[in-house]
Amino acid sequence: MARSGSNEIIASVDIGTSKIVAFIAEINGDNELKIIGVGRGPLRGLKKGVVVNIESTVDSIGKAIKQAEGIAECDINTVLQA
Repeated sequence: MARSGSNEIIASVDIGTSKIVAFIAEINGDNELKIIGVGRGPLRGLKKGVVVNIESTVDSIGKAIKQAEGIAECDINTVLQA
């Protein structure tokens, strides 16, 4: 999936203590930010802020990003951590 136009697309994830939220936003020519996709889910594989199961953590992050990509109708290659 790819979005048309020359607007910049950015993505960010917020990794909390119990959930992860992925955001995809579009920046238009006037530097206005519009959220075009959001994905969220439980965060697995972390305990007290420490990764205890990397596979579960990666899976949780990937699921949130895929959900946001589906809503935004685009594929994300790089994500910033909020």
